[in-house]
Amino acid sequence: MIVAALEQERLEALYAEAQALQLDVLVEVHNMDELERALELGANCIGINNRNLTTFEVDLATTENLSEEVPESVILVCESGLKTQADTQRALDSGCNAILVGETLMRASDVSAQIHALLDVR
Repeated sequence: MIVAALEQERLEALYAEAQALQLDVLVEVHNMDELERALELGANCIGINNRNLTTFEVDLATTENLSEEVPESVILVCESGLKTQADTQRALDSGCNAILVGETLMRASDVSAQIHALLDVR
């Protein structure tokens, strides 16, 4: 669920319905206000989107900055802008438990090699 796309009341209703159906929910945020809303919701899996959905600019510092405010009990996903092993390492160093990669894999001539390169972290 993209927090920026939903009013809090609707976000809460959809989240509750998903939980009632025993679905896991990735709650996506891009800034501190959205992160606060996700935490208020009680989200246990939060994705930090490094792509600004208004300007489409990508900055991995978004994850680095917001991750400091996410409790360790929350599964943290770094989304967008991951192109290299160094990018994946930055996500890991920021406390992320997972990465979500789309464009980089779609553009890769060898998807398998690209996945291996992204995951070659300590």
